Amino acid sequence: MTFEGAADYSSATFKHGAHFDSVTFEGDATFAAAKFEGDARFWAATVAGDADFGSAAFELASTLGPMACTRHVDLSGAVFSSPITLSFATRYLTCRRTRWSSTAEIRLRYSRVDLANAVFEYPLTIAAETDLFLLPGGPPMVETLLAANPDASVRVTSLRGVDAAHLVLSDIDLSECLFTGTVHLDQVRLEGACSFASVPAGRHWRGGRPVRFTQRRTLAEEHHWRAGQSAAVPGWTGATPGVGRVGPLQLAPVYRALRKAFEDSKHEPGAADFYYGEMEMRRHADDIPRSERSLLTAYWALSGYGLRASRALGWLAACTLATIVLMMAFGLPQNDPRQRATGTVPASGGKVTLEIDKADPQNPTGNRSTGKRFDKALKVTLNSVAFRSSGQDLTTAGTYIEMTSRLTEPVLLGLAVLAVRNRVKR
Repeated sequence: MTFEGAADYSSATFKHGAHFDSVTFEGDATFAAAKFEGDARFWAATVAGDADFGSAAFELASTLGPMACTRHVDLSGAVFSSPITLSFATRYLTCRRTRWSSTAEIRLRYSRVDLANAVFEYPLTIAAETDLFLLPGGPPMVETLLAANPDASVRVTSLRGVDAAHLVLSDIDLSECLFTGTVHLDQVRLEGACSFASVPAGRHWRGGRPVRFTQRRTLAEEHHWRAGQSAAVPGWTGATPGVGRVGPLQLAPVYRALRKAFEDSKHEPGAADFYYGEMEMRRHADDIPRSERSLLTAYWALSGYGLRASRALGWLAACTLATIVLMMAFGLPQNDPRQRATGTVPASGGKVTLEIDKADPQNPTGNRSTGKRFDKALKVTLNSVAFRSSGQDLTTAGTYIEMTSRLTEPVLLGLAVLAVRNRVKR
């Protein structure tokens, strides 16, 4: 049947089965505060307006849908007392303060989902459906009113106030999701192709100098915070009105929890991005001492918190080149010192004692950029990378240059190896 106008079943009580199979609502369908004591079937139901199930009670229903709603499905305050599967193809799904008292599965298409303050005592799975919903008996459900939108992806926009210990997300877009205030976020399970926001791509200008961000997974709330900074570069997404804005102090625990969730699922490379975000928030937090912030800044600049091998290798190449140049200019002596034996031979013969002395290396003069000096400086520098002494005769300045390189260059090499390991380990 077809309802040509709005259909209002507010506060209705359905003692037995309520079947709205293949029903078309050309306006809004309102079931606010309705009570379904039996089965509630909306197979292939189509709503051209909004579908309101706010504060409705489903006592024995095992399925709700699949149904298509052009605009908005509202389940705010609804209560589901038995195991249930919900299937919706809709633009928006609101589940604020919705309560599931048993296991549940929500399968969606096209949707933006708000789960703020939802309560579920048992596992709840939210999954994106890539294909059309199949109705009992086999035929797919028609989505004529939604087919104009080629993007059938599902986005969760808020998990604030949710206990995520029993939450499973599968193939969900989390690029706009608000995580601050989520409880037990480290126990959430992310399966399939769950995606997050990324940093602005390309090269940007900040303070008169070019800035390029290495791609990584980020939270929408970090986008909001960075977009609100006075020196923000283009590409960071600002917060919409009413969302509120949090800072590094609130975001660091969120990144830490998501990192642990990825590590517990043995996805170490994926956890690396959230470790990077956690360290970034710590570096920008206002409650850490200046000395610790300086240490974190150096760690970031040298190796991207042990996650950017190219950065560490770049610094290693620069230090190696600087060591070679300094060795050629100041470290290698003018000529290799030669040993001399001195002594007096007695006229009557007998035992002779010779004392061998070695002259001090002389500082170089004249042309210092010769091929021979470059070859020798290269050998000294490469030996210093592996904590080894070159054994070469050096000037006083060269000795200190070698000591410095033996300290810094192996550290940079170790950071590069650590970064590679963090990206490939299981």
